[in-house]
Amino acid sequence: MEKLFILFTLCSMILIASPVVHGNGPYGVSDGPKALKHWYRRLPQMKQKVTQLHFYLHDIVGGPNSTNIPIAMANFTAQSPTYFGMIAAMDDLLTAGPSPNSEIVGRAQGLFGSTSLEEIGFHMTFSFVFTSGKYNGSTISLIGRNPFFNEHRELPIVGGSGVFRLARGSALLNTVLYDTALGDAVVEYNVVVLHY
Repeated sequence: MEKLFILFTLCSMILIASPVVHGNGPYGVSDGPKALKHWYRRLPQMKQKVTQLHFYLHDIVGGPNSTNIPIAMANFTAQSPTYFGMIAAMDDLLTAGPSPNSEIVGRAQGLFGSTSLEEIGFHMTFSFVFTSGKYNGSTISLIGRNPFFNEHRELPIVGGSGVFRLARGSALLNTVLYDTALGDAVVEYNVVVLHY
């Protein structure tokens, strides 16, 4: 019985100390290249997971606390009804509910450009950066076309880090609030992610 207890204790210590199994940061990434190589060596034995996420993005265009800043425009952009040629940076708040006072789950950080002559449509390249809960420190990367005034839009998930390493999937967007005077918006995200 004593040998069994010692064996159980040693196994528990190994699991707790292992950055790949338990995580020292997302999947042992803070332990450097060896931990990352070990994770990829284990990939054939891992099972794929499906994770569904739901949150709200708060895009603030007007005022002193803007989270959406134009960084470049063509001369043509000022005359364009679709803002064609504008490129902007975003660092938008992600919350559990539609109110900006809801629980904060992370940030949406990246770039987008107005790429349509016919409608308000953006090409977006950005990441969800999770800052709380079990996904803290992990990211999901998206890239794609967002025709802003369509009721529902879909952006593909092309990657991720940490818990969402090798992620792929889809994000369905729906604008729940749009302030026409300021340009501020609250956008609902329903996300389905395949990852390991």
